[in-house]
Amino acid sequence: MLAIPGLYLLLALAGSLIPINRGWTEPEDGVTVYIADNGVHSDIVMPAKALGLDWTPIVPKSDFAAPSPEARWVAFGAGEERVYLDTPRWRDIKLRTIWSALAGGRRVMHVEWVSNPDYMDRAIRLRPEEYRRLWAAIRADFQLGENGKPERVNHSGYGRSDAFYWATGKANAVRTCNSWTGDKLRIAGVKTSLWSPFVQGLTWRYRKVSSD
Repeated sequence: MLAIPGLYLLLALAGSLIPINRGWTEPEDGVTVYIADNGVHSDIVMPAKALGLDWTPIVPKSDFAAPSPEARWVAFGAGEERVYLDTPRWRDIKLRTIWSALAGGRRVMHVEWVSNPDYMDRAIRLRPEEYRRLWAAIRADFQLGENGKPERVNHSGYGRSDAFYWATGKANAVRTCNSWTGDKLRIAGVKTSLWSPFVQGLTWRYRKVSSD
């Protein structure tokens, strides 16, 4: 039993060091997106409107309690239902929550309207075609209702500017919130880690926001 977590950590280390899309280089011009990092979890932060693509009708501010009218960025993260919905604070974590994160459960999308991305940890500049692929990959992960729009979870969110939506697929110890971020970057064509269940195995590849 003790060998299992050791093997998991070893595979996570190897996966974070092995690159995919290794020929990618960051362009001098393009659309900048950000990776938010709280030490455990990562989000992809995108402009609400860029290159003719608009998140406003997909995650309208009317779905949120009271986002700032100045918010022009949207953060996206995906994770296991119980972990997201039942643990607004670290102290709310329970054994059954940890089990859900490891064994797997329904996946939800956490979305937040952001006024200023300067507090983000990392920045990635994308070519137009890369940005469009990233946008489409995130868009495709929303579970759609009968009206063809993302289905909002009946949950108050953590604050005034965030909300949850049902997502496709499952989340577990292999398909973590951070591997979801890496997977979307891979689809976009960006150089990223082969498998990064931990945020540190993902963000080290990208430049600090201060260097943007």
